[in-house]
Amino acid sequence: MKVLVDTSVWSLAFRKKNPTDVEKKIIEELKELLRELRVVLIGPIRQELLSGISNEIKFQSLKEKMRAFDDLAISSQDYENAAKVYNECRKNGIQGSQIDYLICSVARSNNISIFTTDKDFLNYSKIIEIMLHQVRKEL
Repeated sequence: MKVLVDTSVWSLAFRKKNPTDVEKKIIEELKELLRELRVVLIGPIRQELLSGISNEIKFQSLKEKMRAFDDLAISSQDYENAAKVYNECRKNGIQGSQIDYLICSVARSNNISIFTTDKDFLNYSKIIEIMLHQVRKEL
């Protein structure tokens, strides 16, 4: 099964200088998914990851690394379903970002799991059916 890797995981891999033991396990899991060719990306995650890098050399370097991944297409239906997910969660007292709901929608429509460290996705999963990828093994 393919895995949609969220910005939080990419940031650990590319930006974190001194990861904790738990973060190292997450980074190793990402490396394993990359080796297995299971990683997928969407444009909004690419944009989030590249945003806020003021050093042009670092920006260009990360941009080039991320070009190894094609963006999974996002359909009009994905955007419509993201709005529906937003409404369902909000009705149940759960707040989230527009991009998070789009990630949930794309993952659902493509039957793929989401690999994230963002705890908000645990809340979303109480209301909507999403699959969250977990680290599979110890270091």
